[in-house]
Amino acid sequence: MDGSPPVSIPRLQTKRLTLREYRMPDFDAFAAHVVESGYADRKDAWRMFGCNTGSWLLQGAGWWAVEVRETEEPVGTVGAFFREGSQEIEIGWNTYRAFRGRGFASEAAAEAVRYALEVRGEQRVTALIRPGNAPSLRVASHLGMRHEADVELWGEQVGRHARAQ
Repeated sequence: MDGSPPVSIPRLQTKRLTLREYRMPDFDAFAAHVVESGYADRKDAWRMFGCNTGSWLLQGAGWWAVEVRETEEPVGTVGAFFREGSQEIEIGWNTYRAFRGRGFASEAAAEAVRYALEVRGEQRVTALIRPGNAPSLRVASHLGMRHEADVELWGEQVGRHARAQ
């Protein structure tokens, strides 16, 4: 490989889920989640949606839409991505409200971790989690991640959780 990022986004599958590229029909559910979660408004959700897709071309890593294999229904997003200026791959996950509590985040994130460590050959993965976000802390624990330090993210203290190869 010449160091160029891939032109396509890899598709991954688990027992119940497909991790795939974002598609235009995914945007309404994505935007509703972003707005409901208080991250941004719909206009900024569009920018996030495009950036999550574009990072695959710029960095060879990014975010996937997560859908149920049997129904092709979108249930959330998962990423193995690089923040600006970071050399470490980060894992992130979101489950849309109607699909929480079914283990989709853990299943999708476990596949993203596998991809990062086994396919990409990363030595470790990290996740930044707000204190008190019990569901995400449970997912991180399920992934074998351990709290390593408190760090600042956009003026807020978050926990950096990590898992080595």
